[in-house]
Amino acid sequence: MDRLIEQVGPLELPVKRSRSVFEYLVRSIVYQQLSGKAAATIHARLLALFPNRRIDSDRLLKMTDNRLRSAGLSHSKCLALRDLAAKAHLRELPTTRQLQRLADQEIIDRLTQIRGIGPWTVQMLLIFYLGRPDVLPVGDLGVRKGYQQLRGFKILPDPDKLERAGQRWRPYRSVATWYLWRALDIVLPTG
Repeated sequence: MDRLIEQVGPLELPVKRSRSVFEYLVRSIVYQQLSGKAAATIHARLLALFPNRRIDSDRLLKMTDNRLRSAGLSHSKCLALRDLAAKAHLRELPTTRQLQRLADQEIIDRLTQIRGIGPWTVQMLLIFYLGRPDVLPVGDLGVRKGYQQLRGFKILPDPDKLERAGQRWRPYRSVATWYLWRALDIVLPTG
């Protein structure tokens, strides 16, 4: 890891809280399983459906499926966004302040109850929205490939192996995650 850090340089792990938890999760759902460009286009179209380009749960719940689909959203993403909006409308979606008081696993357990939000989505929220320092998304393909390259493995490590190996990076596994992602952008020297 030392060689990787030396080659990559200083950490750049921005925490972005310009949006509410609701808006962050809307964006996360829209971006799932899409290229960045396609997701950005769909997200921009979705924002354009709302006054001041601010998505709110009440307006989203009142929109027809056809209107949401006109932004380019799939049927399953419409269902996920409606479930998220319903939870926000009923005040079942924790606020940023409430999330800050919860342990990482509690946040994962609560937010994965929402359709379309899995552990990876919540782990990204923990790292990039809440700025949690000790998150290692072992199911993330980029993290696994970065560790494979770092260690010179021929076979992609499984999540359990990466979880065990990642214990040495506690309590800063989010930092290790960022460097493992960057490992894919460089060629590490051997030896």
